[in-house]
This record gives sequence, structure tokens and C-alpha cells, in this order.
Amino acid sequence: MNFDVIVIGSGPGGYVAAIRASQLGFKVAVVEKSELGGICLNWGCIPTKALLKSAQVFNYTKHLSDYGISFSGEISADLPAMVKRSRDVAEGMSKGIQFLFKKNKIEHIKGFGKLLPGKKVAVTDADGKVTELQANHIIIATGARSRNCQTLNRTANG
Repeated sequence: MNFDVIVIGSGPGGYVAAIRASQLGFKVAVVEKSELGGICLNWGCIPTKALLKSAQVFNYTKHLSDYGISFSGEISADLPAMVKRSRDVAEGMSKGIQFLFKKNKIEHIKGFGKLLPGKKVAVTDADGKVTELQANHIIIATGARSRNCQTLNRTANG
């Protein structure tokens, strides 16, 4: 399959680059092994912020009198409901990216992308099937992960 632009990764850098390339008239595909939005949107930044907002609201309820509000009932935190809300927020945002991809005619190719020589990308799907894509331009937007201390120590100490 041939494209003008292939973006590997659909996190905040990847999906924005794909949308802009499509707006500029390029035929675009995005290779993503998981949900659109990457780690940030689905597991990191966004769900964490949703959980923090729930904690903030709960904290406000413990200090209602500071705001001139009185309440005589007991307020408790429902942790499973808070986690569900954070998952729902992330899912909603991922669906928003799906909508933008459809609107901008961006093809989402689900699988693990690997660069090949000659402006090619091999995509391995969940069943192990490999599909080869080709594009004039390839953007690597796979994000970054921190290394654990043991890895850093081995690297630093040889």
C-alpha cells in the first residue's frame, strides 16, 4: 500500500502531524499498535489528570465550610467509580481522534510498525501477519519511555 505520509505512533505528536499532513493534501496512514492517542491519552497524562480532578473535588468537599457551604451528611470516595470516570474520559478522547481521522481521510493501520530500507514500513498485526507499506515521508512519533535505574546503571557502568 502506498501513501504520501506514514506516521508511526498516534500519541499527541503523531495524530497532530497526521491531521496536518492530511489537511495539506497528503494521503496519510497512521500505524498504531493500540488505541489511538497513545500512552499519554489512554494510560498516562489524561487518565491521571482525570483521577487528580476527582481527588481535588473530593478534597473540596472536605473543606466546604471554607467556601461558606454547610453539609451534614457523610461524603466518601468511590475509587472504582473514579477510575471508571478516568477510563471514560480517555475513551472519549480516543474516539474524538477516531472521528478526526475519519473526517480527514486518515487510514488507521492497527499493528506494530518497523522501518525498512527504501521508505518502507512493515506492520505486524495482532495475529502476526506482516503488511508492507510505502511512503515518500515517514514520521516516527513513538513517544518516549523512561529507562529504569538498573538499565541506566548498566549503561553507565558498562
